[in-house]
Amino acid sequence: MITDETREQVAPVESAAPTPPQRHISPHAQTFLIVTAFLNVMGVGLFSPVLLFIVQPYVADPHNLAAVVGWLTASYAACQFLAAPGLGLLSDRFGRRPILLFCLAGSVIGYLLFGLGGALWVLFLGRIIDGLTGGNMSILFAYVGDVVPPEKRGAFFGRLGAIAGIGFILGPAIGGFAAKISLDMPIYLAAGITVVNLLFGFFVLPESLHPEHRTKRVTFGDLNPFKQLAKVFQITQIRWLLVTGFCYYFPFAILLTTMGVLAVDTLHWTPVQLGLSSLAVGLTDIAVQGVLVPRLLPRLGEVLQAILALSGVGISYLLFSSVAFFASPVLLVVAIILFAGCGGLAEPALAGLLSRAIDPRQQGVVQGGSQSISALAMALGPLLGGVLYTRLGAPFPYWAAAVVISMAMVIIAVFVRGNQGTPTGPSA
Repeated sequence: MITDETREQVAPVESAAPTPPQRHISPHAQTFLIVTAFLNVMGVGLFSPVLLFIVQPYVADPHNLAAVVGWLTASYAACQFLAAPGLGLLSDRFGRRPILLFCLAGSVIGYLLFGLGGALWVLFLGRIIDGLTGGNMSILFAYVGDVVPPEKRGAFFGRLGAIAGIGFILGPAIGGFAAKISLDMPIYLAAGITVVNLLFGFFVLPESLHPEHRTKRVTFGDLNPFKQLAKVFQITQIRWLLVTGFCYYFPFAILLTTMGVLAVDTLHWTPVQLGLSSLAVGLTDIAVQGVLVPRLLPRLGEVLQAILALSGVGISYLLFSSVAFFASPVLLVVAIILFAGCGGLAEPALAGLLSRAIDPRQQGVVQGGSQSISALAMALGPLLGGVLYTRLGAPFPYWAAAVVISMAMVIIAVFVRGNQGTPTGPSA
């Protein structure tokens, strides 16, 4: 989710190519995009407060809990890494609608298996299936690229982020309270919500990619994720932006894996408290992406906004590390709010940059490659975070996260800004 300034189309368009489609988003499509962003985050948020507690009975040694949660998180992300580029390419070939609905159906199966549980391997199987069909957000972004004019995409991504922020509020909060009935209840709620989303899309979602603008041929070898990534990295305009995306999501994955364990170990938080803490995340997301992003992005430009936001994310990681020393719930909440606010500023800027730098025909494959890069980061980050937390101590994962996010800032400031050839400023 990253890229440089508006460039000429990445792939040359043949003279006989059809005229680019008129960029107009239908009311049904806009409704579905908003509802999907909301339900996607809410569905994940429903079981985030209970993940740690669901895994706990299957781990004999409590000291290994962070590592097992890390492996579980990594398995989901690794499968996303393997599948996302292929799903994006298939959406370029067959259209966004069928692939998006397929991804939602896979998530339902994954949730149900995770809820049934019974053995640790069943939990892993559920996350693996969900990961293999977890390309819905990259296809959603490609859909936006099909129907929203380039100069308006950053703001549109911001609105989607604000809607997702509401999901951050309701999902974990409802999940925390639903866990009072049963630890499995949030999982089944997530499955049910995804079914609703699937049915809604089946009946109302129009196709966004006109047949004339689809990839004409896809071979089995084309679905190789490493082949797809190699092709994506050949696009010079976005190469450094993809690296920045990795450096953004790698430390985020470290935080995702260890924060719940940190809160339980140092503050003895319960699922309800973990869920309520996400209220702060959701409210911050709504305020930042719904109010600040539309005002700041046209003034700062995507590059400057990304740099400032990433610096705030780095500071939040240092605050997380200090919780291990002071065991302060206030400090933890401040760290969460700062992380959510700065992340809410960074992500629309990065997503808008990537979407605006590529040819319309490559939206699916590039967004799929971008999600694959983030999935690789989300697969490796939990492994490092779990090991650092277990072997060295609670502060070490967050120190490592701060170092990596600093690398993202340097890349954006030096390579992406330099490649634009224009001063950092309004990018629309």
